[in-house]
Amino acid sequence: MEKRFIYADNAATTAVSEEVLEAMLPYFRTGYGNASSIYKLGRDAQKAVETSREKVAKALGADPREIYFTSCGSESDNWAIKGTAELMAKKGKKHIVTSVFEHHAVLHTTEYLEKHGFEVTYVPVSDKGLIDPQDVKNAIREDTALVTIMYANNEIGTIQPIEEIAAICHEKGVLFHTDAVQAVGHVDIDVHRQGIDMLSLSGHKIHAQKGIGALYVRKGLILPNLIHGGGQERGKRAGTENVPAIVGLGVAIESATKNIAEKAAVITPRRNRLIDGILKLPYTRLNGDRDKRLPGNLNISIEGIEGESLLLMLDMNGICASSGSACTSGSLDPSHVLLSLGLEHAVAHGSMRLSIEEDVTDEDVDYILEVVPKVVERLRAMSPVWEKMMKGQKYE
Repeated sequence: MEKRFIYADNAATTAVSEEVLEAMLPYFRTGYGNASSIYKLGRDAQKAVETSREKVAKALGADPREIYFTSCGSESDNWAIKGTAELMAKKGKKHIVTSVFEHHAVLHTTEYLEKHGFEVTYVPVSDKGLIDPQDVKNAIREDTALVTIMYANNEIGTIQPIEEIAAICHEKGVLFHTDAVQAVGHVDIDVHRQGIDMLSLSGHKIHAQKGIGALYVRKGLILPNLIHGGGQERGKRAGTENVPAIVGLGVAIESATKNIAEKAAVITPRRNRLIDGILKLPYTRLNGDRDKRLPGNLNISIEGIEGESLLLMLDMNGICASSGSACTSGSLDPSHVLLSLGLEHAVAHGSMRLSIEEDVTDEDVDYILEVVPKVVERLRAMSPVWEKMMKGQKYE
């Protein structure tokens, strides 16, 4: 078998595209002015920042003044959640609603707030990885300050009923935030039409560089300052603007949101072929709803093996995959996302996430479907867990 290189972990990060890199380079070399300076070099840098703000806003159906540049999705999540908590606590509202399978940028932030006098309700998800809007509605109280529900799950790719949840929040007079880091560029988003009050995104998921993100904040909602100092980002987030990265984000989001339906039409059949092919292996299951998921995401549990061993052997065969969130890949604990679906620990440990884009060809899919069964067979042959399963013994 000829060894190839296939990158199938785009949910972890993406390569900086050529068009993004080309757009950024001048701002390292000749357009290096400080965007807060009043001479031409600075004014040109400021103009580039504002042009990118317009591009991000257009991609989200927002107004440019509703867009704030940050360093990443996690920072945007922290600002939205902590800022809203601080704002609404002054009105006696110290309750937050979120879900059990949010990204840790949200969960660790709500845990922090719990230690500082806030109450948090964690709504469950179905075994298909979907949130029931009725559960959100039932969780909202008179003192609820914020509902924060992710747009699409980072591990299993399930897309949540965001517009319906937002409508419930507005009906109850509660602010709504969504972590859309995985969704931007893969689904059509219009924050005004969908009733989203705040939205977080990250550049490195859509072929911009690492270290740039944005937070959409609905006009009229005034969050407390994130960083005190200078007057950047309308005085809300001090610090000299990272002009090259901001320019790159503008180009990346414009490209990512240009032909969403056409890209999905190419990627989805390849994803489905991977799902069907891998599920031919015995004792496997697809995690998350088959249809209400991101076009390029599949997450499959393969019993009788350890996910880490599977990933290492796939890597030896030139396939880059993941067992879940890259932010927790060093942890030996099973994924909180998979446990929230009701999977047993041993089953959750044997999970594999593939997240593909158009550059993964039909021939690449063939190669993955050729390699995975061979790797699984080899790992199961060495696994005491698999041996117990074949003997009908319970395993832990």
